Amino acid sequence: MDYGPAPETAAEALAWLVDQGDRFGHFIDGAFTEPGDGFVSRNPATGETLATLTQATQSDVDAAVTAARKAQPKWEKLGGHGRARHLYALARLLQKHARLFAVLETLDNGKPIRESRDIDVPLAQRHFYYHAGMAQLMDTELPDHAPLGVCGQIIPWNFPLLMLAWKVAPALAMGNTVVLKPAEYTSLTALLFADICRQAGLPRGVVNIVTGDGNVGDIIVRHPGIDKIAFTGSTQVGRKIRIATAGSGKSLTLELGGKSPYIVFDDADLDSAVEGLVDAIWFNQGQVCCAGSRLLVQEGIADRFHAKLRTRMGNLRMGDPLDKCIDVGAIVDPVQLQTITDMVDGNTDGETFRVNAQMPAQGCFYPPTLITGLEPSHRLMQEEIFGPVLVSTTFRTPADAVQIANNTRYGLAATVWTENVNLALDIAPKLAAGVVWVNATNLFDAAAGFGGIRESGFGREGGWEGLRAYTRPVGKSKPLPPVLPYEGDGTGEGLDRTPKLYIGGKQARPDGGYSQPVYGKTGKLLGHVPIASRKDIRNAVEAARGASGWAKSTAHMRAQILYYIGENLSARADEFAARIDAMMGGKQGRKEVDTAISRLFSAAAWADKYDGAVKSVPIRGVAMAMNEPVGVIGALCPDESPLLGLVSVMAPAIAMGNRVVLAASQAFPLSATDFYQVLDTSDVPGGVVNILTGPHADLAPTLASHMDIDAVWSFSSSDLSASIEQASAGNLKRTWANNGMARDWTTDNSRDFLQAATEIKTIWVPYGEG
Repeated sequence: MDYGPAPETAAEALAWLVDQGDRFGHFIDGAFTEPGDGFVSRNPATGETLATLTQATQSDVDAAVTAARKAQPKWEKLGGHGRARHLYALARLLQKHARLFAVLETLDNGKPIRESRDIDVPLAQRHFYYHAGMAQLMDTELPDHAPLGVCGQIIPWNFPLLMLAWKVAPALAMGNTVVLKPAEYTSLTALLFADICRQAGLPRGVVNIVTGDGNVGDIIVRHPGIDKIAFTGSTQVGRKIRIATAGSGKSLTLELGGKSPYIVFDDADLDSAVEGLVDAIWFNQGQVCCAGSRLLVQEGIADRFHAKLRTRMGNLRMGDPLDKCIDVGAIVDPVQLQTITDMVDGNTDGETFRVNAQMPAQGCFYPPTLITGLEPSHRLMQEEIFGPVLVSTTFRTPADAVQIANNTRYGLAATVWTENVNLALDIAPKLAAGVVWVNATNLFDAAAGFGGIRESGFGREGGWEGLRAYTRPVGKSKPLPPVLPYEGDGTGEGLDRTPKLYIGGKQARPDGGYSQPVYGKTGKLLGHVPIASRKDIRNAVEAARGASGWAKSTAHMRAQILYYIGENLSARADEFAARIDAMMGGKQGRKEVDTAISRLFSAAAWADKYDGAVKSVPIRGVAMAMNEPVGVIGALCPDESPLLGLVSVMAPAIAMGNRVVLAASQAFPLSATDFYQVLDTSDVPGGVVNILTGPHADLAPTLASHMDIDAVWSFSSSDLSASIEQASAGNLKRTWANNGMARDWTTDNSRDFLQAATEIKTIWVPYGEG
């Protein structure tokens, strides 16, 4: 049966634009500025001009940051309940003006009105309601946390209002103020949101919105008055932001691109899997970072599944996005349309099937497209097309499916389609993705964290985990002065003792063959330690990668080994205490050893107790937030606490299933080289812990740029934060650097380390027959 047209009127939205004079300035300090020179916003479905927007300048951003900075202390002091009332008011106004927001979003973005009306706007409302509750609970549930200050937020054009809600709601809930830049193509719903901020009585300066092109985003990223940057967009731009913020001390979260696998097993309900795939790739014209754009079908059903898919594609309806019967709307802009066209037209491999639909005479439209028979390494299987184009390959076994799915530099989302729940829950944890949907796709909720790994970025949006990016510990840190090694005249007593590096569970000579002396406070030569090189780091990383089975071991087993390390260190406590006293002078060695033993027991205790959670999401099913190890962590250990610092870094990391490459205290390294003897007698598998010695400044850049290291932590007394964060942009690894600030190692901050040592994977499992 043919569908007749069911148009949604745009009259109300166009009237609102007219009421604003069809020209917009910025929203700064609670008011709209006078419109200035700028650019037009067009309806991508018709090419018609909707409004003229103002291109922000440095002075505009300065004014917005100043307003936000001025407003932030009062907004924080308003308290959780006071902020909750404002967020609740914003949620209510989003509901009240839901139709206006939906129509304006479709006019500006080109997505079907059904999607704006039924997905984007309700989810935006949900985020403000949810985070109103978070604000209410902050004082009691997060008493040791404080807001960061002023947050610079840069959002993309594919979900303009929803991305605004994802960023603004948690920031405001935690007591921050914001300077937000919407995408150049799609700024209108952000400006409508500014209008309802006035209606809600939001204090002036709490929300500021500046419009413009990428140069405005660059000004925000580099602005010294901004404490945090939150960005959603392309991996290429995210990499530039990581470099630009390196060493600035700014908090940073990145939600970037993806090439998400959609895996269909031979026992799947094929008709349901086809319908899910329609939502996965042709939702919002495929302009979705987590789109299921990479179809992997088990060989035995591939032909049948592709045939069903082509038939279903033939029934997709294209046309005016304001028509409620339309499935596929307009591409956001001619530039994006040309990008999609060039990528697909340049391909001569596989078999291409395009929907033979009646294309609108004007506007930016691209037909739904399927390309089958591609190799996993093919460019279109690896690169994000960001359009209504699905590429496909086949697999034979579940192991093949996992290998092909993970053969990408991205790691945002994945879908598994099977009627075998055992298979689904076996595959989901093996997929390199921040979100996994089982027999469903594109499920989102404010209670469930969303975000990626690898080059899909870092940080989470939504849930308790999403709040971490908008808070900091209460209190101020003190600057950490460089800890310099003692000097001597080179004379020693007795036989020289030169330990080796510890790589892969074995003592190893340094590749370069060089060593350096270690002197005590009195100038006495205590021994020599190796100077590790790039090749030693390579060997240590290879060993750590080879110990991947550690992540699959039970938490109980990891706990037992940590307890064993603690017992063996306790048996040699006097020896280690004497070593610390000899290196550092004084009589604090025994206290440091005892605290290190306690820290090992704490990590062992947490190993099987740092749990995930089942999130309360509005579906018949569960969304499980699972803690997973980050992978291989390179860490520059503290100089000032040579044993306690190393243990405090190592123990929580390996408790969570990570493998570590540790650069020992540069000034006092002998405790670390003694400690690997304890590891040797404690059943630690080879490669789980690797210990190097040498200058931190030489080791840090190699660790940070290494493509097989997943995270780098630096607690060195040499402030290496800038070089580490800049070098980490290569594969966008996670970083945790001290920015030259001291940490009290006598205090047990295990939770901080456990959080840094884990990634949260959200696995959605709907259930029921209907």
